[in-house]
Amino acid sequence: MPKTTTWDTSGTWDSKGGWAAQGEPGPATGGLAPAGLGRMREVLARPVESGAVPGLVALVGRGDETHVEVMGTLSAGGDEPMRRDTIFRMASATKPVTAAAAMVLVEECRLRLDDPVDPWLPELADRRVLRSLESPLDDTVPAHRPITLRDLLTFTFGFGAVLAAPDTYPVQVAIRELGLDTTSPDFGPDEWIKRLGELPLLRQPGEMWQYHTGSDVLGVLIARVSGQPFETFLRERILDPLGMKDTGFHVPEDKIHRLPVCYAHDPATGGLTVWDEAAGGRYSRPPVFAAGGDGLVSTADDYHAFYRMLLNKGTFGGERVLSRASVELMTSDRLTPAQKTEKDAFGDHFGHHGGYGFGMAVRTHRRDLASPGQFGWDGGLGTSVYADPAEGLVGILLTQTAQDSLDTPNLIKDFWTAAYQAVA
Repeated sequence: MPKTTTWDTSGTWDSKGGWAAQGEPGPATGGLAPAGLGRMREVLARPVESGAVPGLVALVGRGDETHVEVMGTLSAGGDEPMRRDTIFRMASATKPVTAAAAMVLVEECRLRLDDPVDPWLPELADRRVLRSLESPLDDTVPAHRPITLRDLLTFTFGFGAVLAAPDTYPVQVAIRELGLDTTSPDFGPDEWIKRLGELPLLRQPGEMWQYHTGSDVLGVLIARVSGQPFETFLRERILDPLGMKDTGFHVPEDKIHRLPVCYAHDPATGGLTVWDEAAGGRYSRPPVFAAGGDGLVSTADDYHAFYRMLLNKGTFGGERVLSRASVELMTSDRLTPAQKTEKDAFGDHFGHHGGYGFGMAVRTHRRDLASPGQFGWDGGLGTSVYADPAEGLVGILLTQTAQDSLDTPNLIKDFWTAAYQAVA
């Protein structure tokens, strides 16, 4: 018999995608279905057996029942097997953790959501804004208002990834020349924010969702407000309380044997090509810049603890990490229809969830098997982590095969289709 859960299913989803729970945890809703888990195992095995993905770790958890699949090897053609405690480059799945750290400072009243961040980030004060994306860098207008913490958390502060071919626009050239187009710059956070401040904003603050950069700025902001390196604050306030012992911004030497090789796809042949080795690779030593947008390494069990905390409205193992109110704010849709224009223009890549909260997507409509209210995010190096409060479900799929071909995105879609069949 499957173990039972105690998730409350008596609430409703409001128009902004927020869970309006009613009362204390309700009756048991069931666990995981053996037949569905068998289907999931078959689905995951196919790309591993074909060689499309050298190896993976997948986890589905519901209440106190957890099921893990471990398949393949740490490298293509290698004989070192994947393990449940394999450490993965989480890529953009880092973003929700960074948002949670920022909310700790809000709860301590050291930051306010709608106050300007100018006192802490003077490099981003008195901004100029490009008249249009096609404009030269000196064709600008004044920003209508300062940047706020809410802008950073929702990716609406006016700057982000330019979703066009390289060097299409003058600002892209400037971003590249300043070294801001890399996920692991060779200069520290103070220099990074200084260089970012040399560029005009792409949009007015609060105008439109633009991907990624807000999370990196949050890491700098958190460090300055807390008076600690970002990684230190993250460890003390989020990672250690949740027992996330294998999560950080690099893999120590005594654990490097648990880090897989990371692969991209050759654009000419579609075959796997090494993007990052384990020993001696970019994650084998502490980074100069700990990136809040995509810098973490972690394991399936560590991330399960983080998402169980969010599902449980801020508590885990009897310890409160965030308030119920903060979690509900983070995991509900915080964007206006106008702010979603760019996000929704990119369909399955960014727009299929419907909404966006703080550092993560929020499902606002029933499009596939996922319930409205599901929240989480993917990582470009082949990671996918979401929680579904309506089902009490956490799903985690970890590979190290980049989402730069159809193979990995299709695997992620199939994993989620199978995961929902595993709900008893």
